[in-house]
Amino acid sequence: QVQLVESGGGLVQPGGSLRISCTASGILFSIYDMDWYRQAPGKQRELVAGVTSGGRTFYADSVKGRFTISRDNANNTVYLQMNSLKPEGTADYYCNANWGLYDVWGQGTQVTVSS
Repeated sequence: QVQLVESGGGLVQPGGSLRISCTASGILFSIYDMDWYRQAPGKQRELVAGVTSGGRTFYADSVKGRFTISRDNANNTVYLQMNSLKPEGTADYYCNANWGLYDVWGQGTQVTVSS
């Protein structure tokens, strides 16, 4: 069964840090490009960061310099380290695995940035 499971979300104060994780099962993880998206209340889902199967990374302008995406192929896991969090970072964060026509989504993990 193909599955992506996100974890690590929670409440964090503005300026704080949080690391969220996404663990995959049922896929050959190493060949998939892995992305993190987020969807804030009342807004469209947006791409936050991605890492290709070859290890290249990219980021949305809004998070550059503050977020870091990484992957651990041995453990089928992708991480998103989020530093200097802002209130506008409050959203549900979703993991996506894609390879050709194959596209898999996790169920999301909630991140709330608030004092």
